[in-house]
Amino acid sequence: MTKNSTPSATVPDTAWLARGRHLGAEPEQDVRRNLIALKAAGVLDDFLDLDPVEAARSTVLYPRDESADPGPSARRLFEARWRVADDVTVRAQLITYDPDARRKEGGGVDWIIAAEAERTWDAHWPSPATMFWPDIDRIAWDHDMVPGVLLRSANHLPKDDDELRHRLRDCTRQSWYIHVVVHEAMTPDAKGQRPVSVHLPPSLRHQVVEHRGTPEQAQIVDFAMKRELSVRMPRGGGVVLPAGPKDPQYDADRFTVRSVFLDGSEPTEFLDRIKEFAALPRPLWPEAEQALARLRQGWHLLTPDEELAHAQGMVTKYAEALEAMTNSCDLYREAAEAAQAALAEAGGGDGQAGPLKPTGSKADGSILSSLTKPFGRFRDPHGK
Repeated sequence: MTKNSTPSATVPDTAWLARGRHLGAEPEQDVRRNLIALKAAGVLDDFLDLDPVEAARSTVLYPRDESADPGPSARRLFEARWRVADDVTVRAQLITYDPDARRKEGGGVDWIIAAEAERTWDAHWPSPATMFWPDIDRIAWDHDMVPGVLLRSANHLPKDDDELRHRLRDCTRQSWYIHVVVHEAMTPDAKGQRPVSVHLPPSLRHQVVEHRGTPEQAQIVDFAMKRELSVRMPRGGGVVLPAGPKDPQYDADRFTVRSVFLDGSEPTEFLDRIKEFAALPRPLWPEAEQALARLRQGWHLLTPDEELAHAQGMVTKYAEALEAMTNSCDLYREAAEAAQAALAEAGGGDGQAGPLKPTGSKADGSILSSLTKPFGRFRDPHGK
């Protein structure tokens, strides 16, 4: 997997993208079991389980498109297709990867999900993450690429000032997710310890990472956020962090809520700010752009109608290629006949080339003239 660089595009409004790490022992088996169960339950129309090397070689739609190649570190490629409201089709790919050298010691497997619908994505649709990964706590698929950060839990911020600033910096420069920070005015009970993201619509729930500052961290969190992101942290409040250190669309006051009650009830104002932020154009990181290209250019799980249309298209392409080859053969034959005629003329009409004349004799000119004269019929009429 390649390193991230500055995004130059935004996520299409039809797409849903995510990436993370699975720290369990059998990631592909976890995906496989979940896909089988969901297809049996009628949630999925169909799915495929593919070896990535063979998948790249046998890409159905664009056999020579390098964007369909998941890369040398890919372990397994899964495709799934399902329908949502008004019979809208969603297509999604999950690819698992061996971690790079920096993360091998920590174990686990990296993964990327790219999903796209036939119309603008609705946050109330099912999360593509849970179409592939089982949504149960004992399956540890939900680690962000930023170490120590989880998708489905409230992540307490580091106590150390330097570690805290590094965490904020990494989350806004490396992560694909929306990050929010909530300060606990007082230590919450069990209900208040649940992340506020559980109240979000399904597809948005797995796009939001929540960080928590303990009551005694009020000043250190405020200082770190102000220094790194030019954002203030109100005591007992919540903030939606910018998508990058210099996000031009970000208004710190707009995405800051002064009070978030952590008693298990829905923090309506804060949830509205998260939804509003999610509706803004979001940066399309280079790896996310590659994942979306793979989904679009390297799709294998065709419906019967798509297979028929593809077969008809291939017949047309083969017919065009055959016609082009036939035309080439005709031109070659005409050129060969012209060459034979030139040789016959040069040899005195008996089809054999005449004896070679000494270099520099006048006969050289006549032979050259007799050879070039018949070929003149094939010259470009414009003199090219």
